[in-house]
Amino acid sequence: MASVYQINKGVSRPIEFKGLKGVYIGVLAGGLVFLLVLFAALYIMGTPVYVAVPLILSLGAGLFGGTFRLSRRFGVHGLGKYLAERGIPDHIRICSRREFTGLKREGLW
Repeated sequence: MASVYQINKGVSRPIEFKGLKGVYIGVLAGGLVFLLVLFAALYIMGTPVYVAVPLILSLGAGLFGGTFRLSRRFGVHGLGKYLAERGIPDHIRICSRREFTGLKREGLW
């Protein structure tokens, strides 16, 4: 009896939706949930709808534009690499030789 299996040829490829890649899908979804909660909070506080709706729409447009821009600029893992590289210090200052003189005694060299 022969079984027919469907081969998934995109196993190692990152997830992509409408041009957004990887983590940016989650960033956009989280931002949209935040905007929904913000609109509800503004509505409950009594902000006029003609003020709240344009505010939420403009923030949403900024969220979409910024997320797509980051996705195009950095790619799937590029933003994490960029932020990690920014965390590396430019130089390390050591004021004494003690760190280097004890290396042979400790068996590191």
